[in-house]
Amino acid sequence: MKKIKLLLVEDEIVLAGVIKETLETNGFHISHAENGIQGWEQFLSFRPDICIVDVMMPKKDGIALVKDIRAVDEQTPVIFLTAKSETQDVIKGLQSGADDYIKKPFSLEELILRIRTLLKRTQLALTNIPAAPKAHSGVYLLGSYTFDHNRQELRHKKEVIHLSLREADMLKMLAERPNATTHRRNILLELWGDDNFFNGRNMDVYISKIRKYLQHDPSVQLINVRGLGYKLVY
Repeated sequence: MKKIKLLLVEDEIVLAGVIKETLETNGFHISHAENGIQGWEQFLSFRPDICIVDVMMPKKDGIALVKDIRAVDEQTPVIFLTAKSETQDVIKGLQSGADDYIKKPFSLEELILRIRTLLKRTQLALTNIPAAPKAHSGVYLLGSYTFDHNRQELRHKKEVIHLSLREADMLKMLAERPNATTHRRNILLELWGDDNFFNGRNMDVYISKIRKYLQHDPSVQLINVRGLGYKLVY
């Protein structure tokens, strides 16, 4: 079986060694970079299936690195590692193009679970290309928008918005239940695997981004149902 290629960009050598050894034991092929400049060089040469990137690094930080990656590659999943936990740091990380965000300290079991979840979604997105614009094929008509879950694209007229894996998965959950409330806890358990406070703040960031993407058509509304969750009306 072909090993999954994972790029680890982490300047804390001891932590990087522990992560590398654990992931290699679990069948991954690891390339390690100690800063963002090395990370960019290795991304181009190693061509990883998934990246784990520390936010705070010398020479070039993780956010700058992920912006560079997203300029040439919109599909490869990226997980941020960081000691920061404030909302603004989460927003900056997700807006740069990351698919997930995990706060230090963390369990290696949780990291492996998140890696495998993102890889599974990526594989589905790459292999299940829809043949026609029907809901069961992964394509949804939302007012004047066309949302293609498998391609991770939201189209409005000539504009194409490229979604992250998590944005696409969240919008799909909402689009599958038009005009009905999707509970916060269900979204958190489905996409994050845990409904803790930190994941809830992450989810709020994604909801804000999706709401912004849908602002071109007033007939499409992502409504906050107080105390319950969200409702996509179109």
